[in-house]
Order: sequence, then structure tokens, then C-alpha cells
Amino acid sequence: MISSELDAAAITDPGLRQAYRDCRDLNARHGRTFFLATRLLAPAQRPAIHALYGFARWADDIVDLPEPGAGTPQARLDDLTRQLSAGLDNPGRGEPVVAAVGHTVARYGLDRSLFRAFLDSMRMDLTVTDYPDRPALNRYVYGSAEVIGLQVLPVLGTVCPQPEAAPYAAALGKAFQLTNFLRDVAEDLDRGRVYLPADELAAFQVDRDLLRWCREHRRTDTRVRAALAAQHAVTRQWYVRARPGIELLHPISRPCVSTAAVLYGEILDRIEECDFAIFSARATVGRARRARVAGSAFARALWARRRGRAGTLTTAPAPV
Repeated sequence: MISSELDAAAITDPGLRQAYRDCRDLNARHGRTFFLATRLLAPAQRPAIHALYGFARWADDIVDLPEPGAGTPQARLDDLTRQLSAGLDNPGRGEPVVAAVGHTVARYGLDRSLFRAFLDSMRMDLTVTDYPDRPALNRYVYGSAEVIGLQVLPVLGTVCPQPEAAPYAAALGKAFQLTNFLRDVAEDLDRGRVYLPADELAAFQVDRDLLRWCREHRRTDTRVRAALAAQHAVTRQWYVRARPGIELLHPISRPCVSTAAVLYGEILDRIEECDFAIFSARATVGRARRARVAGSAFARALWARRRGRAGTLTTAPAPV
């Protein structure tokens, strides 16, 4: 299957093909919902999405999963930054993930500043453990999530000028990230971080110590439940803001993005259904439900492809 995707994307260099395979493997191992959604894209689109995800996953793992004897996370991020800079100057060269993402950046004309912003947010995770207010958290989320939506937008294509679709792509990336923050409060506490605005928590008499108590006792205090419900409502609104942007995407890409939005949105449903008992169990969408949603979307994806690529992509890959 991966060979047919690479053939469809006209990626012929053996080393580069292996680099894209490595990125796809990262996506398949770590991004269950995201990887499922990418199966709904046209084969020619998938390698670039895998490359972008692979790079983001690599950087995120440097921060969250330090390897003994591999150097400090700061040193490894600095090395990754240097590798990326070299890879962007020499597309298709370097360490496999960097080679694939450099090739993708050149092919789709992606804005390099999006990658700088992403790495800046990854560096914040090395030193910042709390966010005093929403503007502070927003600065982190821009680099950690909104830029991902902006990176993939040229690959997905639009039926309007891309700047018109960009705010919606950023909003959906933000919605996904805020969903992760709610789902992963307990795990993030274990890493010493809280990704919820401190002033908004304080309005419900919630602080880090109370969150830690909930984690240790696997219970959700009533004050914490009220604070999480407020954060849940904020996150829902970002899905509402992002939703109109799906219709601005190329028809071939809409089933993929709508599927990801539905499945991530259902994580919020699970959190609400368990009455915010996020300290005793991780909110997930079951495999059967993911399969049903993807199955319905697959029919729409095939229909869009068979229509002869309905709509016009505003950005076509440039030869590299």
C-alpha cells in the first residue's frame, strides 16, 4: 500500500521513499485516530501528511520521552533545529524524517516560519509548567497545534484562496489540542505540567495541588469537575468555529478532515459522559466506533475521487 502511495506522489528516489515509509510507520504507531483519517485522503496526498506528522511526533517525543544517554532534551531539540534548517536548504537530504519533511516543504511551498513556531512551543515544554491565563496558553497552542493545521492546508487543497481557509485550519488544530489537554490532565500532571489557564481554574477554587489530589486519589473533586466543564465548553466552541472550513477544502480532502473532527469531538463526548472522571480512566473512542465513522467517510472519499477531482486545488505540488 505504501508503495502505491509513493508512486502516486511521484516519489521515485529510493532513499526518499524509505524516509517517507519511516514517517508513515510513526503515524501508524502513534496516531491511531489521525492515521485512520489519513487513509481517507487520495494516495498522492498521504506521504506529505505522514512526513509532517512524523516530524511533529519526533520533536514531541524528544520533549516527553527523553532517552537515557541520548543527551538532554534541550540539546536534542537544538540538534533537530539544525538538522531541519539543513534539510529545508537541501530538500530530500539528511536524517529520514528530516529528508521527508524537507521534501514536503519544498514540494508544497510551505512557510518555514510555521516550523520555527512549532519548535519554539516544544522548547516551552522544557521550562514552562503552568500557564497563568488564556493568552499565555494561546501562545503555546499556536506553535504546538495551530501551525499544524496551517502546514497541512496546502496538501489538503482548497476551493478558495488559501488565506480564506487558514483561520479555520488553525482553529481545528487548536480544537484538537485543547481536547488533548482535557483528556490528558492526569498524564500531564505526571510530567509536571498543567495545560489549563490558572486564572480560569482559580475561578472555581482549583489549583495544581487540588489537581494533584485528584490524580493521587483517582477522583474528581466537585470544584475540579466544574472547572473542567467550563474548559470543555470553551473547547466545544473551537470545533464550532472550525467546522465551516471543512467545506472550503478540496472535496477529496473533506472526508478525512470531517472524520478527524468527528472522532476528536467524540473524545469530548466521552469526557462529558463519564462526568469528568478523567483521573480514573482515559477517555477514548472505541475501535468499533472509529471503524463505523471511517467506513461512512470512505464511501464519500471514493465518490469524490471518482467524480474526477471535483473542484480545483488552489495549490499544486511543485516539482522537486
